[in-house]
Amino acid sequence: MTQREQYEQRTEELMLPVLEELHFELVDVEYVKEGGTWYLRAYIDKEGGITVDDCEAVSRRISDLLDEEDFIKDSYIFEVSSPGLGRPLKKEKDYRRSMGKELEIRTYRPINREKEFYGILTAYDADTVTIETEDGTPLTFQKGEIALIRLAFDF
Repeated sequence: MTQREQYEQRTEELMLPVLEELHFELVDVEYVKEGGTWYLRAYIDKEGGITVDDCEAVSRRISDLLDEEDFIKDSYIFEVSSPGLGRPLKKEKDYRRSMGKELEIRTYRPINREKEFYGILTAYDADTVTIETEDGTPLTFQKGEIALIRLAFDF
């Protein structure tokens, strides 16, 4: 496990009891370097959506825990936010929640000269994702060939 993954995992461990108490869901934690600055980002959600006040409340409580634990050696900025509408499906719970819903899938390489696919999620496992297209055709993708997978949304 890389140091980055250790930081993310330890942050998740610190956050889960607080989020359970507040009835929030931890969507993801990432530790990334952008423009020379390290960011520790936590994405949270709840039924009905997350507000700025929710993010502030979680940030204050978790910042104190992070300061007490002091397990991250680098200087970093801690951010708490909503994952937003366009969040990618990453974890098993994301797929479970998305069953029967329309997805957008983008692949790294063209498949039959296409790289963008839309369809209803009908099945998934550790290695594959299957959608049913508008015309009823099932398409199965290897997860390794998927560049992006998220809920489709129309405006």
